[in-house]
Amino acid sequence: MSTTQSERLRELLEPLVASQGLDLEEIAVDSVGRRRVLSVVVDSDTGADLDRIADVSRALSAKLDETDAMGEGEYTLEVGTPGAERSLTQHRHYVRATDRLVRFQLHEGGELVARILAVDEDGLDLEVPGVKGRKPTTRRLPFGDIDKARVQVEFNRKDTKNTDNTDNKTEEEEA
Repeated sequence: MSTTQSERLRELLEPLVASQGLDLEEIAVDSVGRRRVLSVVVDSDTGADLDRIADVSRALSAKLDETDAMGEGEYTLEVGTPGAERSLTQHRHYVRATDRLVRFQLHEGGELVARILAVDEDGLDLEVPGVKGRKPTTRRLPFGDIDKARVQVEFNRKDTKNTDNTDNKTEEEEA
């Protein structure tokens, strides 16, 4: 059984990424002209800030330098996070997207845009936004019904955690 370079790199780098408290989400090796680019995408339940990305990048670079996993030629290492509109492909991705708006492509055709309220082993509890002034409804969506899912960017979402405005008042306004 032959393994691809990406699979070999995953076997080499995944334990190192895990030791940094992160999950290795994706590995891709692409050719850009004469150069090769190794793209590594990492994430965690608490996210990955710039310092964590820099730490894991240094660790990966050192590991790659001591092995011949990338071969003889030059390459560029890029380490980042999945981004705002990430695809949800694993259970942990759905858990991390709780309270986010997601566009679902369903196996039986059709599309659904809803907010993830809860995730368990079998599926999702969703809040489907109301249309034309109607109240939102809840719906259960089994994982088996999902073909694709992608987080949606929300630019004007109201903060649901601070619905009463008294927390935003200064002491002078309250007096």
